Amino acid sequence: MTIESLGILGAGTMGSGIAIATAAAGGIEVTLVDVKAEQVDRALAGAKTFYDRAVEKGRMTTAAADAALGRITGSDELEALADCALVIEAVFEDFELKATIFRQLSAIVAPDALVATNTSCLRVSDLAAHVSNPARFLGLHYFSPAQINPLVEVVKGQATDPAAYEAALAFVKATGKLPLACRDSFGFAVNRFFCPYTNEASRLVSEGLATTAQVDRVAKSALGVAAGPFFVQNIIKPRINLHAVRNLAPLGPFYAPAAPLLVEHGEADKPFAIDADASGVAGSDGVVADRLRAATFLPILQELDEGVASAADIDTGAEQALRFTPPCKLMDQLGRAEVERIVGALCATWGLALPKSMATVGNLRA
Repeated sequence: MTIESLGILGAGTMGSGIAIATAAAGGIEVTLVDVKAEQVDRALAGAKTFYDRAVEKGRMTTAAADAALGRITGSDELEALADCALVIEAVFEDFELKATIFRQLSAIVAPDALVATNTSCLRVSDLAAHVSNPARFLGLHYFSPAQINPLVEVVKGQATDPAAYEAALAFVKATGKLPLACRDSFGFAVNRFFCPYTNEASRLVSEGLATTAQVDRVAKSALGVAAGPFFVQNIIKPRINLHAVRNLAPLGPFYAPAAPLLVEHGEADKPFAIDADASGVAGSDGVVADRLRAATFLPILQELDEGVASAADIDTGAEQALRFTPPCKLMDQLGRAEVERIVGALCATWGLALPKSMATVGNLRA
């Protein structure tokens, strides 16, 4: 099955980014739909601005930019998606909203059309219950900004037909993206550890153990990240990150949102204040480093136990989507004894068992 037409429902940041990236790859017609006509107009204007800048920077020719923009059609009618070979839902991360949309789409799209969700954390198999043909349903999680970020998690639900899954993988590759094959699980491969990492950062500040600037500084050295968790949350918006963290709550108390800091800033969508002075609380850098590493390593080891993704793929996702130093490679470098010390302390705090994959630390990437 070759996909030659893409429909996107939701013309916000993610939907418009997916449209821009797909149209630029060439050969695929894109229909961008939103119930708000003004949102569609903004998305189309944003696509033109993106392509114009690409021309200015020498990344696209004028002819290629014009052709890409010409491949995107906007509409405020769901019926415009009727003939699309693949439809991706890209609305706000709310289960009931997505479920309602899939029930509506089921009455519109062709019976053999692929339908995908761009959810970052919700289980694909739970959403599949609201699709008329679950065999044609899967997850395609693009990372922000979708017009630039190369990674797409391709998530197979319990009912996803293998042929549909292979067609989706081929589509992702054909549109110039890097597919990361994932087993269906809350948070998939990347947000499974990114959300707890940002959550633990807020716990450290809420407990008075560090300042936001200190956490960002230590994160860079302890995990090799390009930017610290508070800086990144301000970019992706605290409200969006809080919602993603909340969607992992079924995994247990460790994954529940940190109060009060993360919850208050997320609910108000208020940026975190990051002081110029990053020295922070005297003598706590070691504790901050251990806890940030533990909050990243534990979810990764758990997802390795669950077979969500391979260590190599998790590292690729971390590197490509988040600009992290590959965390499984880092664990191998630190060695089992050090990782067990770090993660064991966190497990003791939350009453959790050490993941079975701890036994393979030192050879996770083997």
